[in-house]
Amino acid sequence: MKFDANSLPNDPEQLKRMLLELQQRMDDELAKKDAQIHELLAAYNAKLAKEYGKKSEKMPGADEVFNEAEETLDEQDNALLAETASVKKEKTQPKRKPLPATLPRVDVIVDLGEADKVCDCCQSPLHKMGESSSEALEFVPAHIKVIKTIRPKYACRQCEREGIEGVIKTAAMPTTPIPKSIATPSLLSQIITCKYQFGLPLYRQETLFADIGIELSRQTMSSWMLRCGELLAPLYQRLKKVLLSQAVIHADETPLKVINADKATSYMWLYCCGDDKPVQATNIVLFDYQNSRSGQCAVDFLEGYQGYMHVDGYQAYEQTQAKLVACLAHVRRKFIEAKGNSNKTGKVDVALNLIGKLYGIEQAIKDKTTDEKYKSRQQKAKPIIDEFYQWLIKHKDKIPPKLPLGKAINYAINQFEKLRRYLDDGRLKIDNNRAERAIKPFVIGRKAWLFSNTCNGARASAILYSLVETAKANDLVVHDYISTCLQHIADRQNDLEPLLPWNIKHS
Repeated sequence: MKFDANSLPNDPEQLKRMLLELQQRMDDELAKKDAQIHELLAAYNAKLAKEYGKKSEKMPGADEVFNEAEETLDEQDNALLAETASVKKEKTQPKRKPLPATLPRVDVIVDLGEADKVCDCCQSPLHKMGESSSEALEFVPAHIKVIKTIRPKYACRQCEREGIEGVIKTAAMPTTPIPKSIATPSLLSQIITCKYQFGLPLYRQETLFADIGIELSRQTMSSWMLRCGELLAPLYQRLKKVLLSQAVIHADETPLKVINADKATSYMWLYCCGDDKPVQATNIVLFDYQNSRSGQCAVDFLEGYQGYMHVDGYQAYEQTQAKLVACLAHVRRKFIEAKGNSNKTGKVDVALNLIGKLYGIEQAIKDKTTDEKYKSRQQKAKPIIDEFYQWLIKHKDKIPPKLPLGKAINYAINQFEKLRRYLDDGRLKIDNNRAERAIKPFVIGRKAWLFSNTCNGARASAILYSLVETAKANDLVVHDYISTCLQHIADRQNDLEPLLPWNIKHS
């Protein structure tokens, strides 16, 4: 910066103020450039961690090149970290489980030859003193059989002798889900299960059928899937009614590519209730296809639902009438990302330490009643939640908001009102992992079949995915459940109550 000596003031005080202002401007410029450097290096480390770091939320480390100056711990932070007791988990030796007793068994006897059944010492004959046995699994490939339906025809001989055109009688054709097709409920269920449970696209199933001599095109199977979606839609709506009657539900959404849709990216929304493991609670998983990610999609599906809903930080859910409960796992994920972007992670460890204590409490009370959970959370978790909030507020202005740690702190503060809501009811969860695990099979399957061709196909997939995942959530055999549902509906039975998973399970 150049100065003109003639323009400098003669007054020492005025000159001093000018120099101080100049120094302040230089400090501001340096701070701005320093923040930009921090941001660029943080983005670089984030890229390194994403490409080469561990894909885990268990506080991973990474090979970073930059230290955050704001990571210096104070006495309070050190005290919080010192409270954490390290617990070593003993490694259990893996043990093979016995094969199910219900499987058919074939005995294969491997015996000595007659010449070997003599003693090597005295040549006396040997006697049988016992036996040793071991078991191995053999796979028998699935087979397909043709059901040939024969319907005898009957006519009146008396009418024939008298020249009267009598009535020919024959039994009614057995009902099938798709009339005049070769598809039985079992075949349809097999195709549905392969695609929506195991992620096997129709073009690969076409090849599998061809290998056993069956010509079954993917176009035919696709039309069958559309028809099955229509048939099972009433059951989907019945499950939706039960879902919206629950006090607590979970929600999430994920992108979906639909070729012939109005927008380039559509979304599959997920709503579920119950638990990951089948228990006495009602377990329902429903997918809802929409060509948008707007909040109106959730508003339309929920139909005025006013109970608790576990969600992530997506703002669209604010448009619903539900009482939103934020997800601590998402908050933790932000801090873990910040930890992955710095090798001096003291302050991040303080936050993760407090979050870990909250999860430790949940682990200890997971088998308790709702009242017991509420009391434990009020006594043990509430003080930690308050302490965590105070820590966030204390460091909010100390950490630049554009740094990963600053972003994590601001995200946690913005979500905190909804985050602490889980303390108010023992039925609530600490996070939204129930929905994230429920939507994962769809995300994995999407990697195999990549896209849907039409909106109608995406809607049918939403219904079929819903029934598959609901059956799994209720510990049912998916193939048997779908086959039963299709046959029941084919028989023109309007009563859907027997098809609800918990009714089938206890029938």
